[in-house]
Amino acid sequence: MNPIIQVSKISKSFTQGDRQVKVLTQVELEVFRAEKIAILGQSGSGKSTLLSLLGGLDSPDSGSIELDGENLHNMSEDKRSRTRSEKLGIVFQQYHLMRNLTALENVGLPLEILGTPSHASRASSLLTEVGLAHRETHFPSEMSGGECQRVAIARALVSRPSIILADEPSGNLDPKTGQEVMDLLFKLCTEHKTTLVFVTHNQQLARRCDRIFSLNGGILEEIN
Repeated sequence: MNPIIQVSKISKSFTQGDRQVKVLTQVELEVFRAEKIAILGQSGSGKSTLLSLLGGLDSPDSGSIELDGENLHNMSEDKRSRTRSEKLGIVFQQYHLMRNLTALENVGLPLEILGTPSHASRASSLLTEVGLAHRETHFPSEMSGGECQRVAIARALVSRPSIILADEPSGNLDPKTGQEVMDLLFKLCTEHKTTLVFVTHNQQLARRCDRIFSLNGGILEEIN
């Protein structure tokens, strides 16, 4: 079985003042369809950088990343943007909802951008799945943090992506709400047979995944 994500020897550095800071070093990773993968690491370990590279939001200095056999960073910007829209759903710690759009409009936005017909009905269906049918017409400022993250999860899943990337999705929530949001994310990824890659510092959450990796000093290693 071919991996849905193939990361080969990627490295990434950033310039800080007059020096180069190496964040990732020769990282390799294979992720298979419908797998749930956790990447553990402390703050500043490069977890979010790795997720940005997997999502095509940034480019590695060297190495390659393939999604479904296609090299993500050899694509034109238009093709990469289209691939992100069709194959990837991203859940951020900060929700990143559009403040001037309702919950329904936020969820339907990826489909509207893709020109998908009946995007409102599919968005409504996803809001029902995340338990927010009664919040369709509410704006982010009118919802709790947990509700906003549920909207973000619905938005990530609405285009039926093959991969969800999640960056500390419960990090801004209280423990009870965070647990509920993660339960929902795991449940929906299982039901939709969606591959999940999420970064966290929470070992308890990581243990719910099929495989766990640790990112430390720019080196990614699988934890047995």
